[in-house]
Amino acid sequence: MRKNKFMLLSLVFAVLLVIAACSSAPTAQPEPEKTTPQEEQKPAETEPKNENSTPEMDFDMGGRTIKVVAWWDMEIQGNNPDNIQRLENLEALKKKHNFNIEYVSIDFGEYQEKVVASLMAGEPLGDLVRLGKNYAIPALTKQDLLWPVDDYIKNDKVFNQKTTKEYMQYEGKGYGFTEDQSSFINGIFYNRTLMQELGLKPLQEYVDADEWNWDTFISVAKQANKDRNNDGKLDTWGLAQTGLLEPILYSNEASLTKEDKQNLEDPKTKEALNFLSKLATEKVGRASEGGDWTEPSTFFRQGNTLMYSGAMYEVEGIMTDMKDYDIGFVPFPKGPSATAYHSGESRYQAITIPKAVENPEQLMYIWEKINEIESIYEYPGQSTLETHLTDEADINNAREVAEGMLVLDHNTFPSLPFWDFDGELKEGVSVSTLIEKYKAPFQAAIDEVYK
Repeated sequence: MRKNKFMLLSLVFAVLLVIAACSSAPTAQPEPEKTTPQEEQKPAETEPKNENSTPEMDFDMGGRTIKVVAWWDMEIQGNNPDNIQRLENLEALKKKHNFNIEYVSIDFGEYQEKVVASLMAGEPLGDLVRLGKNYAIPALTKQDLLWPVDDYIKNDKVFNQKTTKEYMQYEGKGYGFTEDQSSFINGIFYNRTLMQELGLKPLQEYVDADEWNWDTFISVAKQANKDRNNDGKLDTWGLAQTGLLEPILYSNEASLTKEDKQNLEDPKTKEALNFLSKLATEKVGRASEGGDWTEPSTFFRQGNTLMYSGAMYEVEGIMTDMKDYDIGFVPFPKGPSATAYHSGESRYQAITIPKAVENPEQLMYIWEKINEIESIYEYPGQSTLETHLTDEADINNAREVAEGMLVLDHNTFPSLPFWDFDGELKEGVSVSTLIEKYKAPFQAAIDEVYK
């Protein structure tokens, strides 16, 4: 029903555009309807007002150009009804408050260096600057280079509350914001066609029974590791990759670091490390053939591997390359200490306002009012999910993991030997040995940033 409603709204929008384009000839205006005194006095019906919306502000920006900086062009495109409303809001705000807006795109490869250097010099490249949490907090916030924005994000119909109140926090204050209410979605893409060929229990049944956990995950993967032509070699595999440290961590609500401390000895983290060690030593995942980081995705697209741990931004490519297969989506399996299914991100980013920029309250007000719209969508990410996922259960799985998104902080510390640690773990070095070896280097890397 939800998908049908979304498609109907999109169709109606498209038809209205065609009608508007074809209706260039002038038409006679109808006579105004006569109204009775009672009708004239009847108040117009309006939607309930959002009580958290910032009251109307009156200020003149004197022709100032607001620069919005990111590693891609953030200019609003009129490609859907929501964005058309945003563009209309922007034009009205520009006239009322006397400003212009410019979107600055800087190549990702040099973005961090250029933006950080400009902030350190007190000459920021823009007024609204997108920053990665991993290099903004605490490195920039402890130097008082960014405005806290907690007081300006009360409109929960616009601002993603988790971004400011959880993900972009430093010493009790929030330094980043976004109007994007969606979350980074990752989990397990799986080949339903292959699953049926192998006679395996549908993965969704494990989810429905709340039995989709690490044990059932390993069991399913091993069942799909088969030599179907009896030549002594596997020709179907259960899992496309072995490098799963980050999803295993967030699936157990664990982490390698926690604020200014290493977290290797935490019981949840130990469980996660032991699980990855088990995957490696029991050779559950498909072995590398010498490819690069895209190799697991390539394996999955060949059609002979059941499961691939991936992100939702890959879904269009997967569906395009696997048109002959029925592809499903389930959460990454739940760890023994987890309370829910999760997605996770280790390089979270959001919009910030440099401390050298004046009148942050005006910038936040403008951003809020640009994005204060009546969306045609029922939930964040609806267009992507309902365009590419064919099953209602898959969509619900994606929405569930998005709701539980966690942010991991280990990429905050440039000297932290993550890949060395991960490599030894996958080689079968015992977890206790690794913790003892790496807890001091991990803490030293954290102290470099915090102290």
